[in-house]
Amino acid sequence: MKRYLLLLSVCCCCCTALAQAPWQAANRFITALDASQRAKASFSFDDAERYNWFFVPIDRKGLPLKELTAAQHQAALDLLRASLSEEGSQKALAIIQLEILLKELENRGPDDHYRDPGKYYFSFFGTPAAAGAWAWRIEGHHLSLHFSSVNGKVVSGTPTFFGSNPARIPKGADEGKMILQAEAELGFQLLESLTPEQQKKAIVSDRAPHDILTGNSRKALLQKEEGILFAELTKAQQQLYLRLLGQYVRNYPLGFSREFMEKIEKAGLDHLRFAWAGGRKWGEGHYYRLQNAAVLVEYDCTQNNANHIHTVVRDLSNDFGEDVLQKHYRQEHPGH
Repeated sequence: MKRYLLLLSVCCCCCTALAQAPWQAANRFITALDASQRAKASFSFDDAERYNWFFVPIDRKGLPLKELTAAQHQAALDLLRASLSEEGSQKALAIIQLEILLKELENRGPDDHYRDPGKYYFSFFGTPAAAGAWAWRIEGHHLSLHFSSVNGKVVSGTPTFFGSNPARIPKGADEGKMILQAEAELGFQLLESLTPEQQKKAIVSDRAPHDILTGNSRKALLQKEEGILFAELTKAQQQLYLRLLGQYVRNYPLGFSREFMEKIEKAGLDHLRFAWAGGRKWGEGHYYRLQNAAVLVEYDCTQNNANHIHTVVRDLSNDFGEDVLQKHYRQEHPGH
């Protein structure tokens, strides 16, 4: 087990230590808001809105970036950075800025705000504090981040959705760049590393689904487990699998990512599966899935001529912190 944690630590070595805990960053942001803004951003901890998540460009509840002053905007981004690793933060900020390019590519006029980097919403459930339970959400088109905290510790960071349209920028100064490049390339590398016999197990369909299978469901459920088992891979293939999995896990701060990886290992690395569907080269619609009893990662690139990526990470027992929160309430409020 230690060697896999070491691999994750090496992958995370580029992540800087957080200057502030999320509850501190959240309080600084909330303190910077006026009363009406604070009311718009605040919900009770048990509000059903906490589970209402999506990744398409729709209006949402919460306080959007476009309604913030420059100082408030900076405080919001400080919270985003305190919630993710440096690498994860860079991806999230790039996804937000991609709305500007997408508006241009779709030939939308200046008064058309369907694509808008200001339409990313911040929501708080309960009171950010070093004691007790609270949660927060940062969400807009192609970005949906959910975190739960108990007694100053982040106990859940899922669902986590990162998307990119276009996946590969087709023109301009940034032509060819990809926000989720490693997620795409490592998936293909793992598939191509498999022998024909292994591919028969890994490839579950010649056609990729139109989108991630679990959608925006509150609980991630799949009808059956498919694909090739980690235990059926060679050592080199296993290392490649862990590099791909680590690409998702290390979007979180190092302490949380290590605990998440430990949980995945405890569920059994040998029980991890890799499933592929669709085309086997870039430009063809394709999909893959990483899964064991603890984690589900879905990647889909089918829309817009297979140049539009969706990815999601789900903790199969603790999305929205439900498992840890239940234990917390049993300890803090026995008999209730």
